[in-house]
Amino acid sequence: MIKLKIKAGDTVQVIAGDHKGEKGKVLKVDREKNRAIVEGVNLVSKHTKPSAQNPQGGIIKKEAPIHISNLSLLDPKTGEITRVGYEQRDGKKVRISKKSKQVV
Repeated sequence: MIKLKIKAGDTVQVIAGDHKGEKGKVLKVDREKNRAIVEGVNLVSKHTKPSAQNPQGGIIKKEAPIHISNLSLLDPKTGEITRVGYEQRDGKKVRISKKSKQVV
């Protein structure tokens, strides 16, 4: 498994595909498939049968996974897309923004 530079809770922007330019928070990352679920991005319609949790049934909009290569991390300081680097700070390995050199 490769090391991913995007984690759950990060704010990202879609840089390629149908949803290019959209921003959102990463809800979940699937390291096996190199995909992430981003809040409000790549919505699909799921048809559901009536059940105990959803007695009405019907069509539900939900986020589908999007490939990690189509996402770029947003710099916490400037709000622009940035690449991710790693540094040793206070004896710990931390992720830093390549643009502002701030800890992500």
